[in-house]
Amino acid sequence: MASGYRVSPGRRRPASLILALVAHVLIILALFWAAPKPPPPREVDPDPKTFSLYPAPNEVARPSPQKSVARSTSAARKAPAAAPVGPAVVPPPPPIPAPAPVKMLAGGMELFDAADIGKLGNKGDTGADTAGTGKGSGKVYGPGEGPGGERLYDVDWYRRPTQAELDGYLPNGAPPGGYAIIACRMIENYQVENCRQLAESPVGSGLARAMRLAAWQFRVLPPREGNRMILGGWVRIKISFGELPQK
Repeated sequence: MASGYRVSPGRRRPASLILALVAHVLIILALFWAAPKPPPPREVDPDPKTFSLYPAPNEVARPSPQKSVARSTSAARKAPAAAPVGPAVVPPPPPIPAPAPVKMLAGGMELFDAADIGKLGNKGDTGADTAGTGKGSGKVYGPGEGPGGERLYDVDWYRRPTQAELDGYLPNGAPPGGYAIIACRMIENYQVENCRQLAESPVGSGLARAMRLAAWQFRVLPPREGNRMILGGWVRIKISFGELPQK
């Protein structure tokens, strides 16, 4: 026999609501217990310890830059001002002595006249003068008058040059009364070489140059010191034009 009892829908709703609430409460409790717990609070020391820091004994307190700058500024203010220095006095340069006049030959015209071998004796006369005495045949002039400071000896003619031998060297228009002085080195066979110009008259006439070029024809007696002939020494030769043989 079929039962006629039926549960009404109104009774089912409260039961489902209760079950849903219980489920939510369980979920909330599970989440609460599963969450991490916060750390316990630190204990506070009731009596804190304090200490002080002191500099080491070897360390020296460095002055601050501001104090050092202030000290240097005050020292600069206290320093006395230096006295002004005047311009340096430069002594005047010593006076330069005037150069002494240059002398071509010591003795002047007297020396030229003494060197004129055209006025001396010939070979025979010279031999007669020196044969018995043994003294030098030429007059010696002091050192410094010849080339390189060499001494000059006056010599006699072994053979006088002729006017014809000199005409090829004389300049055009040479005055008849002029003269020339040259210095030459004495060599063998009565010859001279390496002649130098010393003086001439008129000055600029070219006579000394002409005699220097013609000196290879000259034949003079070598100077002597006692019985010894001086070869390689310097001799002085003066030629006065107008007093020479024509041939």
